[in-house]
Amino acid sequence: MGKNLISQQIVADIFGVSKRTIEKWAASGKLVPKELKKGIRYYEIEQLKGFPETEFLFKKDWDQEEKTKPKKNYTLIELFAGAGGLALGLERAGFKSVLLNEFDKDACDTLKKNRPNWNAVHSDIKEIDFREFKNKVDIVTGGLPCQAFSYAGHKLGFEDTRGTLFYEFARAVKEINPKVFLAENVRGLISHEKGKTLGAISSVVDELGYELVRPEVLKAIFYRVPQKRERLFLVGIRKDISSSVNFKYPARYPKIFTLKDALKAGALYNSDVPGSAGQIYPSRKKEILSQVPPGGYWRDLPDDLQREFMKGSYYLGGGKTGLARRLSWDEPSLTLTCAPAQKQTERCHPEETRPLTTREYARIQTFPDVWEFSGSMTSVYKQIGNAVPVNLGYAIARSMIKLLNDIEVTVEKRPNRAIWRWRDENMRKRNSDKRGAN
Repeated sequence: MGKNLISQQIVADIFGVSKRTIEKWAASGKLVPKELKKGIRYYEIEQLKGFPETEFLFKKDWDQEEKTKPKKNYTLIELFAGAGGLALGLERAGFKSVLLNEFDKDACDTLKKNRPNWNAVHSDIKEIDFREFKNKVDIVTGGLPCQAFSYAGHKLGFEDTRGTLFYEFARAVKEINPKVFLAENVRGLISHEKGKTLGAISSVVDELGYELVRPEVLKAIFYRVPQKRERLFLVGIRKDISSSVNFKYPARYPKIFTLKDALKAGALYNSDVPGSAGQIYPSRKKEILSQVPPGGYWRDLPDDLQREFMKGSYYLGGGKTGLARRLSWDEPSLTLTCAPAQKQTERCHPEETRPLTTREYARIQTFPDVWEFSGSMTSVYKQIGNAVPVNLGYAIARSMIKLLNDIEVTVEKRPNRAIWRWRDENMRKRNSDKRGAN
């Protein structure tokens, strides 16, 4: 597809609606696609002008933000670091890691193997005393674990969350007292327990002396990631400086990347994806999936194979679009899971009838090819599937650098109270001496 052409499915992803809705817009004349050969529908980029959702395609905000550089060496501690997706993005933006904590041994070994200078600590976070870092670290980051709280009262405090991993994250922030923190989680945290969980987190953040910026779900496809992944980000700014600065989430990149961009040489990588280990399908499953077209799923199979593959689920309602799903070269990948061949969340290669390999997984998460993963193949899939895409981490990291730069400027502009006290004392002394001389 040409440089200035966008597929119907990608347009649906940009607007955050279903492909069926886009087709209704076409029927009503709101947004009418062109026709390519073989019945493929697409849009010329100029057709998308004038919609708020597509403004980013015509702006240069990303280019400006990419010029953001740290005014000093900003230090960080990352918790629940996993295989290093977020940490790599933070490093690329200019942060210096002081400590990374990860409980999973294979993931921690991955960090140690690739970045020996990161001080990756394999330990239960409950065993780490962070008080030695008090007022010495600029930012605390990490994948904020979401666990159910016991809502005995209407408003939970810090101690009420004891026993959860969120408590340990909050304890680290309390003991370190960084200028800011950055936490990420699945988008479901917004609605978890009908919003009570996020409300509890907000009240604890307030108790710790931080102002929580409005949480926002960032779609990875807007940040040079060829994957339809969504993550919720929480940013906290210490109250003694929060009133002097404003935080802005990253601008969107003016192009959507596809699976082809991930696995073939091009704008994201300068070579085709290298070979690596990968799961395989049982022979009968492979025979059935071989008949699913690119971008298709179980409903694209002949009826007899639908019945065989789906069994009792054939008669149940719902689309079940993840079943027998084959990816498409011309669309971003579906969100990667911890295993590429699970029946409910199939991630079949667009051309070959097999699950994605571990290196293909890593490419879709925008890890560099030189990043090596430790552990068994199952463990590697899990590490990659749980990671924050590196390019998404880089985008949010630049926003955090900009925030800390603004804080640094604000601090510089503040009068140094010690100097003012010295001046006041000397002024009083001189006035007293003058009165004595008179």
